[in-house]
Amino acid sequence: MGLFGFGKKKEKVELKAVVDGIIKDLKNVEDEVFSKGFLGEGLAIVPKSNNFYAPVSGELSSVFPTGHAFGINTDDGAEVLIHIGIDTVQMEGDGFDLKVEQGQKVKAGDLLVVCDVDNIKSKGYKTDTILIITNSDDFPSEQLVTEGTEVKANEISVIAFK
Repeated sequence: MGLFGFGKKKEKVELKAVVDGIIKDLKNVEDEVFSKGFLGEGLAIVPKSNNFYAPVSGELSSVFPTGHAFGINTDDGAEVLIHIGIDTVQMEGDGFDLKVEQGQKVKAGDLLVVCDVDNIKSKGYKTDTILIITNSDDFPSEQLVTEGTEVKANEISVIAFK
C-alpha cells in the first residue's frame, strides 16, 4: 500500500436481503421511477415477513416518519435506499413500527422496522420492497441473485459493489 492509501485495493461490499421473500427484477416493479432506474441500480424483494433489516452497515441518512423508506450512507460513500411497497407513503405510517431514527449508526442485520405486510396488501398497495444504490454511477453494482430466487434476510447477499 502506498502513502495515504493510494494503491489500496477497494474491497467488495455486499448488500444482504432486507427481508425474507422472493427476488423481483427492478424492471418488473410497477413504478417507473424504480423500474426505469431513475433512482439507481438494484432489485426488489416481494416480502414474506414483517421484519425489515439494514442490508449494510452505515449511517441512516434518512428515515421517513411513515416508516416506509430509509437511506443508509456506507463508510465508503455508497448511498443505499430501502423503500417498502409502492405508494405506501400514502398509508401515513399505518402498520409501520419504526425501530430506528435518522442519524443513527446501524450494522448490517439491525432491525429497521416491523410492518404489517398483509395490511399493506389489504389497502391495495404492492409490497415490492426496493433495494437500490442511488449513486450507482459511482458504485457500479452486480446483482447476485436472479428473479424468483427465495432469500432470507441477513443470510443472502443480493447485490455487490466496489
